[in-house]
Amino acid sequence: MKNKKKVAETEKEEVVTPVEENAVEKPEEEVEVNYEEELAKQKDAYLRLYAEFDNYKKRSARERAEWLKMSTQDVMKTLLPILDDMERGLAASHAQGKEEDVKGFEMIYQKLVGALAQKGLKAMEVAAGDEFDVDKHDAIARIPAPSEELKERIVDVTQKGYYLSDKVLRYAKVVMGE
Repeated sequence: MKNKKKVAETEKEEVVTPVEENAVEKPEEEVEVNYEEELAKQKDAYLRLYAEFDNYKKRSARERAEWLKMSTQDVMKTLLPILDDMERGLAASHAQGKEEDVKGFEMIYQKLVGALAQKGLKAMEVAAGDEFDVDKHDAIARIPAPSEELKERIVDVTQKGYYLSDKVLRYAKVVMGE
């Protein structure tokens, strides 16, 4: 009986061996699948990284353009009081100056206005009697309207407003009629 048990044990070992070989073959198939999955993951990661880099380039270009726009805006805001002073000086020279002085002053003023216009500065067209627009005007005072037509309308413009590239750079300061 002992011999029979040994034979049965050896048969069991022989039977077990082919099962172990099948078990070894399965991980190789799984390894191949893992390579394919890993390749798909790497491709996905590459595409995401590429898209992220492309977005970074676009964002940095927008930021650079915005920075240039902001620096231009700051320079224009600095020059607006000078432009206002030139307009007041031009008006005063018309009243009291010589013809030659006035022409020279007008020429300098026109050059300044032309240079600023090339950079995108444009004056707002605001006149007495226009309707008040919160997006363009800044009401600094309310006075009794000189006529019925000027009630709730602009009576006087105390300071010009300006656009820079179709965006309000400075609101026009106006007096409203009540």
